[in-house]
Amino acid sequence: MPWPAGRRCEESNYIMIGGTLLFVIATYALMVWAFFWAKKRYFHIPVMASIMLIDLFFPVYLVLNKDWYRRLIEQEEILSFMIWMHFILVLVLYALYVLQILTARKLLKGDDSVRADHRAQGKGILIARALVILSAAMLIEPVDQ
Repeated sequence: MPWPAGRRCEESNYIMIGGTLLFVIATYALMVWAFFWAKKRYFHIPVMASIMLIDLFFPVYLVLNKDWYRRLIEQEEILSFMIWMHFILVLVLYALYVLQILTARKLLKGDDSVRADHRAQGKGILIARALVILSAAMLIEPVDQ
């Protein structure tokens, strides 16, 4: 049944949330797979770089597709501990990405002394990204029925 102009299907919010959450979980699974296939550079490097770019531009996607002004400003959730915890986790993830890229460049130049650091940062990224996804899932706003 088509919806009248100006109205939207209430289920569309669940579909977008479900699709968004499924997408980040799928990219997380792909990242774990690439982590364990680190010796296969033809797979590891493009997958990790792509996921980093996705994570970098994901906030832009959310701003363009969600009503964050209403949620953060009008509903005053900007003062919520959960919002700030999620924001700080995202910043930690971005910082780890920068360190990871720096050590990856050294590895590609043949400097094997940073291999242990690169692997430890990779583990940190997997943990931080899991926490970002978990905190984002807890911030999903249910649709009023």
